Amino acid sequence: MRSPAPATAAAAWLLLDMTLVTGVTVLVKLEGQSRPVAQMVFLRALIGLALITPLVWRHRRDFARMRAPWRNAGRVSCNAVALGMNFTALTLLPLPVVTGISFTRPLVAMGLAALLLCETVRRQHWIGAAVALAGVLLMIAPDGAGGELPLAGVAAALASVLFGAMATIQTRALRDESFVVMMLFYTLGLALLSAPLAALDWAPVGHADVLPLLGIGILAQAGQFCFLRAYGLGEASRLAPLGYLSILLATAAGWLVFGDRPGPSLALGGVVVILGMLIVQRTDRPTARPPICRQGD
Repeated sequence: MRSPAPATAAAAWLLLDMTLVTGVTVLVKLEGQSRPVAQMVFLRALIGLALITPLVWRHRRDFARMRAPWRNAGRVSCNAVALGMNFTALTLLPLPVVTGISFTRPLVAMGLAALLLCETVRRQHWIGAAVALAGVLLMIAPDGAGGELPLAGVAAALASVLFGAMATIQTRALRDESFVVMMLFYTLGLALLSAPLAALDWAPVGHADVLPLLGIGILAQAGQFCFLRAYGLGEASRLAPLGYLSILLATAAGWLVFGDRPGPSLALGGVVVILGMLIVQRTDRPTARPPICRQGD
């Protein structure tokens, strides 16, 4: 059993991660009003790449033991689409709506794991998924954001969940890969994939834009570090419930910065989504079926 000190430290790291990510969403929403999404994704990746270069150099021998470069490339491609769609959704929707919809990513990943990895999913998991889906439908109801939500924003948020879940499945299949290899693939892949789109629709970067754009890259990379530290110190089953506090942070940030006052459907939908996630979490992890069910790569 872990001692209270690591558990407390893990919770502190996770809370710091959620705070930093909330800051990223605010900056993306502010910059996204006048800046193309592809450019923000490219600059976020470029800044992150500069920050992790010393770590990559220190662990450069790990690349000689790389196991699945093509699967890594597929994971990065899904992540690139997911991040681009998430940034798009943030420019079009209230922050708590995007955060609430993002909570369904583990449930979508669960369904994909059953379909693609032949994992057995318990009935309680499907019940939790259905409850969470009902919560999302409540959140995107017209009075959930003080008015009807733009269809393009909802579609972008849902696409972000789908492609993010696909990336999660790829990550699960790469669980034996070096962490540094996966991190470099992710950051470098984002930069390469977003560069052509960013170049086609590049917006000038003025003096007033430098700090927000640097903030997006630095806060996002720092948040990733805090997240990994948290789950390195604490047990996932104990930390996961703390993640639900992110919807409160997003709601507060949306209200204070953008005046997005939460409506009744948004509040109720958020509670229902969290309830669905708790139903899933209270059950044991899915167990794998016999090897005969394994799919080929």
